[in-house]
Amino acid sequence: MIAIDDKLISDALVREDFVCDLVACRGGCCVEGDAGAPLEREELRILDRIYDLVSPFLSPEGREEILRQGHYVFNTRGGFVTPTIGNGICAYGVREGGIVKCGIEKAFHAGKTDFIKPLSCHLYPVRVKKESGYESVNYEPRSPLCDPACSLGRKLKIPVFRFLKEALVRKYGSEFYEALEAVAQERFGA
Repeated sequence: MIAIDDKLISDALVREDFVCDLVACRGGCCVEGDAGAPLEREELRILDRIYDLVSPFLSPEGREEILRQGHYVFNTRGGFVTPTIGNGICAYGVREGGIVKCGIEKAFHAGKTDFIKPLSCHLYPVRVKKESGYESVNYEPRSPLCDPACSLGRKLKIPVFRFLKEALVRKYGSEFYEALEAVAQERFGA
């Protein structure tokens, strides 16, 4: 375990390799699971603010489901999450050539919004859990869904934390990431 400030980071973020392979997994993380993507409290206001900008990038089914359920829903086990279509694909997900992509991220890349996507999606396969007095930061890939990403990461020799640099800096800041990089080199030679 690595401790930085009030965060306990699993050694697996440094020891394990991971690089998303969308061609292989087909964006399955936007489909599998028992609820939509977990949302931070401030992301609720952001989704309300940007929905009209994101809407043109969504599927008709996604827009219909968001109109029916709202921009986010409350899940008793996980707090606020993105709505899903029939307990499957995220309502913000869009199928393109058999691959599920994020409509929010598509709007971001088109310059329509400054919000790239929910932080839990950006950090995946890392999950953050608030405990009493600290946050646990754990690597939780889904097998067999993430097996191709693990293989690609090993082939390219890219540890999880380096693959997720942008998301980790977004969540915790550059000083946190630099501290994690220093610990990775010092303790693990990564």
